[in-house]
Amino acid sequence: MAFSGSCHCGKVRYTVDEDPPAEAMTCNCSICRRKAPVHHFTTPDRFTLETPRDEISVYTFRSGNIRHMFCKTCGCAPFAEGVGPSGPMVEINLRCAEDVDLDALVLSQFDGASL
Repeated sequence: MAFSGSCHCGKVRYTVDEDPPAEAMTCNCSICRRKAPVHHFTTPDRFTLETPRDEISVYTFRSGNIRHMFCKTCGCAPFAEGVGPSGPMVEINLRCAEDVDLDALVLSQFDGASL
């Protein structure tokens, strides 16, 4: 069963062609400490952006491996794209996902501040 999500104003919407996750990750790196996303990682073939890319601004830093996507209108960051340890990936910010119970997720902690 696919799940969907969006930014706050709805101008950036996506669908992920997989079941909503039961597990997720948080991180303490410099950007995650400020944005507080709850991460789920998927592959680009399972991710469908439902809205035009011209509604999105992109922020990269440090190595530039991850392109942090955010809505030009409301500023929410519902997903990111980049290259992970296993190759191309899409990071879903589960705080922007519909019908995902954040309180029910099993969370693991990633020490991104040490990288």
